[in-house]
Amino acid sequence: MRDTSTAPAAPSGLNRRTLGLALGSMGVVFGDIGTSPIYGFKTAVTQASRGHVGEPEIFGVISLTLWALIIVVTVKYVAFMMRADNKGEGGILSLMALAQGAMGGRTRTILVLGMCGAALFYGDAIITPAISVLSAVEGLKTAPGLASMITPSVEIAITLVVLIGLFMVQSRGTAKVAAWFGPICLVWFIAIGLLGLSHIPTEPRILLSINPLVGLDFLAKHGVIGLFVLGSVSLTITGAEALYADMGHFGRLPIQAAWLGAIFPALALNYLGQGAFALHFLKSGGSTDQDWFFLMAPAVTRVPLVVLATAATIIASQAVISGAYSLSSSAMQMGLLPRLEVKRTSGEHAGQIYVPTVNILLMLGVILLVGIFKNSDSLADAYGFAVTGTMSVTTALAAVVVRRLWKWSLLLTALVVAPLLAVDLALFSANSLKLLSGGYVPLAIATAMAIVMSTWIRGSAIIGEKARRERLPLRDFLASLARRPRHQVPGVAVYLTSDPELTPGALLHNLKHNGVLHQLNAIVNVTTADEPRVPPEARAKVERLNDSFVLISLAFGYMETPDVPAAIAHLDAPGLSFEPAATSYFLGRRTIVPTHDRGLRRLQDLLFVALNRNSADPSDVFGIPPGRVVEMGVQVAV
Repeated sequence: MRDTSTAPAAPSGLNRRTLGLALGSMGVVFGDIGTSPIYGFKTAVTQASRGHVGEPEIFGVISLTLWALIIVVTVKYVAFMMRADNKGEGGILSLMALAQGAMGGRTRTILVLGMCGAALFYGDAIITPAISVLSAVEGLKTAPGLASMITPSVEIAITLVVLIGLFMVQSRGTAKVAAWFGPICLVWFIAIGLLGLSHIPTEPRILLSINPLVGLDFLAKHGVIGLFVLGSVSLTITGAEALYADMGHFGRLPIQAAWLGAIFPALALNYLGQGAFALHFLKSGGSTDQDWFFLMAPAVTRVPLVVLATAATIIASQAVISGAYSLSSSAMQMGLLPRLEVKRTSGEHAGQIYVPTVNILLMLGVILLVGIFKNSDSLADAYGFAVTGTMSVTTALAAVVVRRLWKWSLLLTALVVAPLLAVDLALFSANSLKLLSGGYVPLAIATAMAIVMSTWIRGSAIIGEKARRERLPLRDFLASLARRPRHQVPGVAVYLTSDPELTPGALLHNLKHNGVLHQLNAIVNVTTADEPRVPPEARAKVERLNDSFVLISLAFGYMETPDVPAAIAHLDAPGLSFEPAATSYFLGRRTIVPTHDRGLRRLQDLLFVALNRNSADPSDVFGIPPGRVVEMGVQVAV
């Protein structure tokens, strides 16, 4: 299901494959932003109701919404950010890898920005399913005859049943039902577009809100309330990051075609329709606290619309859950997180994975949020902080890429990036006003994830430094063997090492306890490249050290799952043969012992020990058959 924007187009402009990918992207890429009309306009108007709500407020909210879609989504992501791909891949960690490459290696500033963006995404991944499904279920109250039956407790119960069911089926994969995501979302976008279009003629004046000065005038005249509304308007662009993050799955052109040809027109029409409906409704003396999206629909169609909305929000939730799995997998490959168990749920699509630990944590977080906030309006205060925070980090990293990698002049970089960053920071600052009313949730989640990442990075660095101090250099070890040869046994021994300059601990322990060497000993170093996938011809480098030892360097992309046996089995080097039955893999099993007098602080010590204890078995991480593994234990103090 992979495509790139460089694929040749048919004379008509869009070929059949591109259209097929554009349809598929409607579910995976646009599910989140596509369900924003359910709660985005309602939440912004609710914020405006802290003062007087009249025509200026309705016009102002619609104008800000339309221009948020134009500037942030269309200009920033569709036209600008999608050019900053890392070998076809997008997303915050791909951008971080691209920026690191532009800077000539890992720098502290780039690393911190990438960690913050990734940490904020986890907050987004927990809040999105909760607010999306809850807002759709709340629409049942607008159906004739159901208002008295759908109490807040019933809404919460239905929402939890849907969400728990969604997380429970993750282990089975989505390959069988994913083909329906695009068509269902296409029906959804057609429905919301027509729904909005049907109400514009009732108040055609709403089209005046397309003028950006209307939104700016609203902000200028409403002071603090205007800032709160601006924070709520950011809910209408949730999911914009997915356009960039999922570029590797669908390609640039299909996503751009879907947005410009279907998604943006449908969203714009729906928001304009909601504004027109609100103007007409307020004229008749109606209350400002309404579920505008569902009330727009004729009474007889509201239950089917709720069903369709629930299906769309489930798809949106699935997309962000899958995104959390992919982000976690990339973070593990980059050394930002400990290795966790990763399961493949599809034999055809390598990107479809399931991470049990992440799934459980997300499910618990979502259940907790629904139980605490109880309705979508309360959750909305928590949502925007994570979204706009991630967007701000993305723009900051993009500035590094365009300046250092694309070699733009400082003036051109400032002219393009500074306005986009200013918009991001304005939205982020507006959402910061809601810190005490819900914004603390994504901030707390992001802080916790940042602590986990920094602890793992620091702890791993301490272990690496300790190994470099205590282990024997590999060249010195081989020289000592030349002076004092050891008895050899038939077969091949593979020793994995994180530092090819040092003798693997498992090799030293094997020699110490068993007193023998194999006829062929392969020292294998596995590294993660700053690109999503490494071509097969660049996968391995082989260096003969002597008749019995060979050094093999394997490189995998951060979007790949390492498979060491398969990689070394395909080596084209004379005298090397890794027959499965004759090959044994020696792994070092480290037991981390906390020491509070040096290295990490006390609480970080305990956290790092816990992370290490719960990390995946190296044989699972590197695809090594359990029956061919020999583990050599050693204690390491941090």
